[in-house]
Parts: sequence; structure tokens; C-alpha cells
Amino acid sequence: MATFLYKLGRLCFRRRWWVVLLWVALLFGIGAGAASSSGAVAEDFALPGTESQEALDLMEEEFPEANADALESTVVFQAPEGQDITGTEYSQAVRDVLAELERGDKVVGVVDPFADGNANVSEDRTIAYTTVDYDAGFGDITDEMHEQLMAALDTGREAGLTVEAGGQVALGEEEMGSAAEMIGLGVALVVLFITFGSLIAAGLPVITAMIGVSAGTLGITALSTVFDLTETTGILASMIGLAVGIDYALFIVSRYRAELIEGHDRDEAAGRAVGTAGSAVVFAGLTVVIALGGLAIVNVPLLTKMGLAAAATVALAVLIALTLVPAALAITGKRIFGRRVRKQNPETGVPASLSKNGKENVGTRYARGILRRPGLVLVAAVIGLGVLAAPVAGMELGLPDDGTQPEESTQRKAYDLLSEGFGPGFNGPLMLSLEAADGTDLVSAADAVSAELDGTDGIVATAPAMFNSDNTMATLLVFPSTGPSDHDTADLVHHLRDDVVPSLESETGTDILVTGAAAINIDFSQVMTDALVPYLALVVGLAFILLILVFRSIVVPLKAALGFLLSVLAALGAVVAVFQWGWGAELIGVEETGPIMSMMPIFMVGVIFGLAMDYEVFLVTRMREAHVHGEDAHQSVMTGFNLNARVVTAAAIIMISVFAGFAIPTDDSMVKMIGFGLAVAVLLDAFVVRMTIVPAVMGLIGERVWWLPKWLDRILPNVDDEGDSLEKYLTANGKGRDALRKRSDREPASVS
Repeated sequence: MATFLYKLGRLCFRRRWWVVLLWVALLFGIGAGAASSSGAVAEDFALPGTESQEALDLMEEEFPEANADALESTVVFQAPEGQDITGTEYSQAVRDVLAELERGDKVVGVVDPFADGNANVSEDRTIAYTTVDYDAGFGDITDEMHEQLMAALDTGREAGLTVEAGGQVALGEEEMGSAAEMIGLGVALVVLFITFGSLIAAGLPVITAMIGVSAGTLGITALSTVFDLTETTGILASMIGLAVGIDYALFIVSRYRAELIEGHDRDEAAGRAVGTAGSAVVFAGLTVVIALGGLAIVNVPLLTKMGLAAAATVALAVLIALTLVPAALAITGKRIFGRRVRKQNPETGVPASLSKNGKENVGTRYARGILRRPGLVLVAAVIGLGVLAAPVAGMELGLPDDGTQPEESTQRKAYDLLSEGFGPGFNGPLMLSLEAADGTDLVSAADAVSAELDGTDGIVATAPAMFNSDNTMATLLVFPSTGPSDHDTADLVHHLRDDVVPSLESETGTDILVTGAAAINIDFSQVMTDALVPYLALVVGLAFILLILVFRSIVVPLKAALGFLLSVLAALGAVVAVFQWGWGAELIGVEETGPIMSMMPIFMVGVIFGLAMDYEVFLVTRMREAHVHGEDAHQSVMTGFNLNARVVTAAAIIMISVFAGFAIPTDDSMVKMIGFGLAVAVLLDAFVVRMTIVPAVMGLIGERVWWLPKWLDRILPNVDDEGDSLEKYLTANGKGRDALRKRSDREPASVS
């Protein structure tokens, strides 16, 4: 592989403009496909194989007139303190708001809370609500729809009412990613400039990464109507694609500069950089792709689409690093070094070799310090991560709703008003589907079920049953005494499913299924929990095999996997401490604490495993390369840190800044939680696990860290990521290290 990538790097370097034109043409082609993609895509959240989803599918089939994907807004009115909302003055103000709501774009119906038969007014007659139905899905929301809704609310407020609204239209059309990307890119540019001392070198990884992210997001848009890819699908692709795109390009550029400093011609340096560092990029990218693609095993369509879209974007980042980056290096020329450095050698722009000045850099000194006391360092690091992971024991899983929105938001205020006027359970009613067997009187059965539920602890009321056209199915709303995220509501769902429903089915001759907010929450958490172990086995198993191929060692992949588990548990602990317990929540703008999003554990496992293996491959491949070329175990660790610690540090800081950029400016609790969790995980994995625990373990184990059973060594293919076969190829062609030394004694590196 190293030899193939070497040839590819030289080819792309020499045919720079053709490579650039091909990528530009590809980008324009994908953009044209995105522009021609038409039709809105509904936000499809499904849980195949669960009772909640079975009930929802059945209701969609039996009640075709009800559009389950249609938007609905709830507008809540409260009269001034001590006043009656049904009085002439305030009821007229409510009807004025209703009339304005009816004129809104795509509005197909507005419920009159005062009409006979409606129970939309609280018992104390201070609060009323209406529902606004739209002939639109989530992807159809426009700024105009949001503004019209807000204007209608203002009409009621001007009349002296408190008016708030819940639902997606009240939230508005979100702009995802733009501000976050700018923050991440800004920090990345600063870090790269400090690392390279050149604006050109700093900008090159950012530009190439942006091309990859643009191609990925445009591709998602182009395929949106074909595969039902929503805007949410692209969040992870943008986040991961930008981070790994910069990191992979950084690794190639850094190795290229190192090869130039060694005295190679520019095209030769580009070939060597792609042949060696490019091999690490390929295998690092493969681990990320495996981890993200493996999310399909969870069998949640939204998570599967997010994982596959992000995996495709990572694959694009790898291709760009191997082809477009060497082409860009050719175009950059001498400016890959800063002006001050170029003055050392104006003819070529390459400074004198930095490897001959006898000075140790910070990375070498850091590794030497760890190797002096590897046992103490290892114990301290593991204990520290264990303390951070402790909050995981108290983690509560759930799904975000309007009750987790910031307190000043209209959605949260509407949620609180409904709880005040109609009880906490009104915001998350349970829904029962009743399907009659042949010969069963469904009306009588529904009455019996309703009577039984009215006497059940934890239920305050049931709404009249609704029947389909041929009276073969009915739906029944059940209002718990507690909110949708409350433990008591979850206990109620279990009690209904395990105890109440079985007896009701036998008594009434109906099949009864329980769904609703709390039930979906429970089922989703269970799906995530059940999938975690198989997912870990698949992803870690495949990556373990891949890392055995890369490092030809059993201990190194095992150490990498165990270190990952430490970092992801510690990061999850930090997420629980901030988002559930509220420790330091105000520092990152978390205004409302609550349960951790149900998909967060498995999501972090998938993403962080891939990213953790990036740093493992980047750092340890240099150690492996040094060991293969004759250095002992301790010296190879210090060599790896000497050559790559600075690059890995810069890459980690960039990735942390990208994820933090997604977490801090947004009000979206899901995006904020994901960004924060990934940023903390990268921080811990890069600096505590990879750059502290890894050298400590390698120092303790010594030469045995590279042990591989002879029988396994014979059957494994040699992928040669350390470039040993490449060196033999170059030596055979007069370009090996010995030839280089002889030539460098006679003449300086030439400019191509």
C-alpha cells in the first residue's frame, strides 16, 4: 500500500492542475444534483420492532385521513390574574388570534377552544388552548410561517392576554452549522498558523477540508429525496467531516514538510508523505467509517442515515487528503514554510535540517518524563478517568421535548402553562390503540377500557375514544398525573403493558397497544440499550482486526480499545454532570437540565471510537516505523513523540474547537449535548489516553508490546503502513536514505 500511495502522491503532485480540475468538476456536478433535488423530506423518526411504533403504524393505516407527519402548533392563552378567559372581552381577543392564525401559510385548521364539546379550557377558566394544523411537514417550515405565528401571538398579547406557542413552527427554521463552522475554522486557522508558522500552510488543510465537507453536504442534499435524508442527517456529517478533513490534511502536510527538511525534492517529498502518512490516514479513516457505518446495527433509521452520511463524508476526506492535498502542495511551492524560515535558504525555501541540531523538542521530553515513572503515570491517569466516569452510574435517558427548552422560550412557557392549567400529564398523554377481534363490539369494549383506566393510579383522565370508519379500531388518550419525562410516568407505562392491558384484552376481546411520548421514550431507550453490546462487538471487533494488520501486534490494538472505553465513559460522565446534574451548565449556555438523550451513549461510542483510533494510528505508526527501523521499545516511543506529538496536539485542539463550536452557540439541546460530549471525549482521549496512558503502557511492557504469534504473523497480509517495503522500493531505484545522504553532501534540495 505504501508504494502505491507513494506513486499516487507523486502523480497528483506532478499533475496538480488536472487533479484540481477533477475535484472542482466533481464539486460542481454534486452541486448541480443538489440544485435539481426537489421536494421536501419529512423528519422521519421510527423505532422498528417496538410496541410504540407498531401502534403508530396501525393507526396510520386505519386512520388514513390523519396525517401523522403533519405539523401541529399548540397556542396557549392565559387571562390576567383573577380574570375569566371565557369572558366577553378576553374570549373575543382569543377569537381574533384564531382568525389571524387561520390566515397563515399552509394552515388547514384551527380549533375553537370555546366551541361546544371541546375541553380546551381549564377548570378555573383562566387558561385555554387551541391547536393549529398545517398541511406541511418538518422540512416545509419557513421563516414566513414562524413570523405569522409570532404576529398572531402578539395580537393576543396586545389585548392583555399571555399567549405562548409550542411546536416546531414556534421554533422556526433553524440555521444549522454555519456559525459553528466559523468558530471551529477560526480556531483551526490559529492553531495551524502556530504549528506551521505560515498562513499558506495553515490555510491549506482548512480549504481542502471545506471542499470535502461541501461535497458531502451537497451530496446529502442531492440524495435527500431518494433516501429521505433530512437536514438533521447532515449535522454529524458536517461536524465529523470538517474535523477529520483538517486533521488528515494536517498529517500529510506535516510529513511533507519533514521530508523536505530531510533534503528530498518536492515531488519526492510529496510521494513519501502520501506513502507513509497517507497509509496512516487510510487506516484511521477506515476505523472511523467502520464505527459510523456500524450505527446501522441499531436499526433506528434516523441514526443509520446520520452514520452512513457521515461515513461517506469521512471517505471523501481521505480521498482529498491523498489526492487534492499533494496537488495543493505543488501549487503552494516554497510558501509551505513561513517567510522567516524561508530566509534561511532563499533558493529553495527549505530550512536546514532540524534533526541535526541536537535539541529535544517538547514531545520528546514529555515522553521521557512518562517513561521514567510509567506505573505511577498509568495509575494516576486511570484513576482520574474513573472519577470523571462516576456520574455515568446515575445517568437517566430520555428524549428532548418542549419541557427541556430554555425558560424564556415561548415553547417552554406554553409547556408550563398547559401543565398549570391541565396538569403535567397533558403535555405527554399516552395513547392506546384498540383493535377489535371478529364479532367484538368495539364501542362497548372502549367504554370498558376507559372505565378501568379511570380507576388506575397515576391516571387523572381519559378522553373519549375515536373510531375509524368501520369501527374496527379505536384510539384512546390517557392523561397521566405526571409529566412525560417523569419516572412515575415510565412506571405507569410498564404497569399498563405488564399488568393492566393483558387483563383488559382478555375481558374485552381486543388487541391493545400503548404508545405516546413516555412509551416512545421507554422503547427508544430500550432499543439503544439492547443494541449497545452487539454494536460494540461489531465495531471494536472489526477495528481490532484492522489494527492488528496495521501494527502487527496484539497488545497495541487491545490497549487502544481499552483506552477508548476509558475515554468514552469519562466523557459520558462529564455529559451527565453538566446536562443532567447542572454542574457548570451555565458556562456553555445550558439553561435547562434533564435526562440524557437516549441515543447519546451509543452515538458517542460510534463516533469517539473512530476518532480515538485516528490518534492511535497517527501516534503509534511513527513508533512502529521507528521500531521496524531498529530502535528499541523506549526509544521508539520517544521518536514517535518527537515527530508526531506536536501534530497530534494540533489535530486534537482543532477537533475539540470544531465540536465546541457546534456546542456553544446553538440553543438546540441535542446539538449542544453532542458537540460538548465529542469535544470532551477528544480532549480526554487525545491528551490523557493516547499521549499519556499509551506511552506509559508501552514503557511498562517494553519489547513485548510488539509481540505477535508466529502463526498469525504468517497468515496476515503485510500492509506496510510503516513504509518498509517503500524504502526497499526507493533504494532499488536509487532514492533510498543512503542515496539521499550522499546526494545531500553534494547539493541542496532542488525546486520543482
